[in-house]
Amino acid sequence: MTTENGRPGPPTASTSIIVLTLAHRVEVELGAALAPLNLTVSRLALLGHIASVPGASFSDLARMGAISVQSVHSAMKTLVAAGLVRDRTARAGSASTIELTAKGARLLRAAEDVIAEVDDRLFGPEADLAQRLVGEAALAAFVGRFGS
Repeated sequence: MTTENGRPGPPTASTSIIVLTLAHRVEVELGAALAPLNLTVSRLALLGHIASVPGASFSDLARMGAISVQSVHSAMKTLVAAGLVRDRTARAGSASTIELTAKGARLLRAAEDVIAEVDDRLFGPEADLAQRLVGEAALAAFVGRFGS
């Protein structure tokens, strides 16, 4: 956009850019908050999918996370080695039965507390008004449609 004098003006407001910018901030804040648990946002997502969709396959997990099946296999090796998940079948050519271990379930519960703290910091009563409104709108639009 240019002004009357030919100089560049402010960019046109874009919902996509605004949401992307906020999403990046959320990911950075959440990543930093999860670090003491030795957990990344990606691993948290996988643990959450495994917990909420019993019997999910590697392909299911890849679709849910919008990542490649190879990435899921790699992440699963890390989660298995850490004792957070187990594959009850784990045989070549067989469908996997992936589930959280007790340790994985405890870590997921601890992560939920961290998520609540980040939510409160970014979208709670003391947060910037615009962020509070975005948070309220997101909850209103998605809670009940995709889980609570």
